[in-house]
Amino acid sequence: MNTTDLTQTPIAADGCFEVQLQKSGQILQVGKEQSILKALQGAGYDAPFSCAEGICGTCLTPVVAGTPDHWDSYLTPEEQEKGDCIMLCCSRSQTARLVLDL
Repeated sequence: MNTTDLTQTPIAADGCFEVQLQKSGQILQVGKEQSILKALQGAGYDAPFSCAEGICGTCLTPVVAGTPDHWDSYLTPEEQEKGDCIMLCCSRSQTARLVLDL
């Protein structure tokens, strides 16, 4: 399956998904109870964050492909609908893979 397929495939029933870092091509697994931020930190990536609750905007990151599942209260409904950015600290994915501009 190629990247395009995974970024259009619904998230797995177990709640896990993949995050692909566009700049390095690295692919990380994000568990059901894990934030994207925690997965990045676990892989040694130093992602910016502050509140870790989706209210400050520090971890706002562009989305290249896939569909974010917004759990933040920072973005407006219109911004969330665009699906072109995500809060790493709390939001998740609606698709099996998210490609981030990292």
